[in-house]
Amino acid sequence: MNRKVVSFISCWLAALLSPPPGAHADEFRTPSISAMRVEWRAVVDQLRQEITAHPAIAANFTFAGQRRVPATDPRATPALVQLNAVTAGFFPGIARSPIPVLLPFDAAGYLEARQSGIPDNAPVARFQADFRAVDFFDAGASGYDAVFSLDPGAGDGMPPRTFAKPVEVQISGSILVYDLADRLGGKGEPVKTLAAQFPDMRRFIREGYVRYAFTRFGIPYVVSIQCLDSAPRPKRLACREATPVAERFLKALRIAGGQPSRPRSDIASGIAERPITPSADFTYHPSGDIIAGSGGRRQQGGHADFTVYSQIRFPLQKAPAFAHSQSFPKRGRLDAYPWQDNFCEARSFEVGQCASGYGHQGQDIRPGACPADSTDGCDPRQQAVVAVRDSIVIRSAQQQAATLQVNTRTEHVRFRYMHMNPSVMDADGLLNGRRVSEGEKVGVVSNYLDHPNGTSRHLHFDVQVFTRDGWLWVNPYTTLVSAYERLIRGRGREIGPEPGVAAAVAHALPDDVVHRIDTQEGGGN
Repeated sequence: MNRKVVSFISCWLAALLSPPPGAHADEFRTPSISAMRVEWRAVVDQLRQEITAHPAIAANFTFAGQRRVPATDPRATPALVQLNAVTAGFFPGIARSPIPVLLPFDAAGYLEARQSGIPDNAPVARFQADFRAVDFFDAGASGYDAVFSLDPGAGDGMPPRTFAKPVEVQISGSILVYDLADRLGGKGEPVKTLAAQFPDMRRFIREGYVRYAFTRFGIPYVVSIQCLDSAPRPKRLACREATPVAERFLKALRIAGGQPSRPRSDIASGIAERPITPSADFTYHPSGDIIAGSGGRRQQGGHADFTVYSQIRFPLQKAPAFAHSQSFPKRGRLDAYPWQDNFCEARSFEVGQCASGYGHQGQDIRPGACPADSTDGCDPRQQAVVAVRDSIVIRSAQQQAATLQVNTRTEHVRFRYMHMNPSVMDADGLLNGRRVSEGEKVGVVSNYLDHPNGTSRHLHFDVQVFTRDGWLWVNPYTTLVSAYERLIRGRGREIGPEPGVAAAVAHALPDDVVHRIDTQEGGGN
């Protein structure tokens, strides 16, 4: 680089990395989160339209402006409360959602059919556009999440598909939106077939999912289906096969519940809490400093992110534990300090936060070896993995990954665990809807990847946060460093980056800065 460019970068980095007054240079930060405002009047107006379209049951609901009725009359209950009472039988806890719950459930049609005498055990799919009973539903203080499935051959007028399993459709809505520096955020194309119902809808394929993002009543919602942007296969759903399923789901969305709550305030980023006492031995490389040559698509650096996305319990039960790459081992032991980030090392997984667009999505963690003089029954093949927070499990039978979700007034965040044996997780009941407590054992460190012994013995751990593009993977490395420090009750020491970390720094520059550098340097490749 010429001296002018070097000087520009030096000044920019000095401003970026200079700690605020009274802070240390190695302080970690909490995330910045924006709180949305719900337009409840518009919600009630739409619900009234949906209910009055079924005159037989319209009189059962009370809307603003109707005559007063005795307190003992069920119609004295506000319409949303009445709706929650109906739908809670299908979606337990739906009233906990502080935002309107949109689901492919025709509550008015269901009530009309029940009034006409349908049996209580009638298949719910007839009121859910042929989607079977909900696989997962969770409503909490930040919003809600749900997973529905469409069986092969189900749904009138659906085109045939090669994929032989049920298609899982996820929907999330949140009053909290994480503010990420996201170079891919907000992109997508309109969906002409849904433009009348969802004027601002964006369709895009990102991080292995086809996604439909839209805003309704002031709240962001995202409907997504995991798929491959490739030719259809019996065991891999192609995104072109997912599209008609997603559109069927979206066309069927109705207000299913929710209840107003106190308005929220934005949550500003601050300094994350860390132990003050130094650890005697824990050392770690800085975030973004991945092993030289391990980056995807010739990218040499990782994604530097000093955000502690949640104050979690460390996911392994005991120390010591070691965060290292399992795919790019370098000279030295994998069960030794210092730790090293591997969020952006080369993989075929899409990761929008990585400069190459591809990466690992998470962090590899290996437990320490059992001490030779162990007296507590330590078994190297039975080292426990625990829940990092009080949370709810998102996982269908036989899936290789288990996701724990936290949904509170201040957080909407997910933690994914991989490489435990699916059959063992099934037997242990680690399935959709199970509640787990922080520190509760949820499995053991294993080596499952498509089959036993498919990888080395370690835990893959990653973090996702809700954004206007849906659930996105963020670098969990700093979150794990912070959690490990609390586990060992000592503050780690950051050691200097390895040679080649300049590439990671360049990737942290704003796009307009990188463009100016490329222009002054002749473009590069």
